[in-house]
Amino acid sequence: MQLTSYQAQAIIDGAKAKAHQLAFPVVIAVLDAGAHLKALERMDGAVLASIDIAMRKAATAVLFQANSEAVWEYCKPGAPAQGLQLTNGGLATFGGGIPLKSPDGTVIGALGVSGGTVAQDVEVAQAALGVFEMLLH
Repeated sequence: MQLTSYQAQAIIDGAKAKAHQLAFPVVIAVLDAGAHLKALERMDGAVLASIDIAMRKAATAVLFQANSEAVWEYCKPGAPAQGLQLTNGGLATFGGGIPLKSPDGTVIGALGVSGGTVAQDVEVAQAALGVFEMLLH
């Protein structure tokens, strides 16, 4: 199964709806299984830096097949892979990146959200994931 353009747009729409509800603008990046950009939207008012951050959160999630914040446990000071965040063009090891899985559990892409606090980004990303998961059923 491959991530479709329709699914990517639905993810963006779900994230935007949640961000509007919470009253802050975000950037939403959707990457395919190869960590290539599938879709991106910068809501009006979202800071420019959030473009790169959202893409790095999504890349971190797809490359490690885990939520972006989970990677921090491997690269934080004193961890077994300290400095890991400097690989792959730079990772974002904080919340807001979530892998997208097919019904059989295969990672087919990832989404990344940036623009609010980390907790807000996670909330928006979770809402976007919920939209994606509804499409699968």
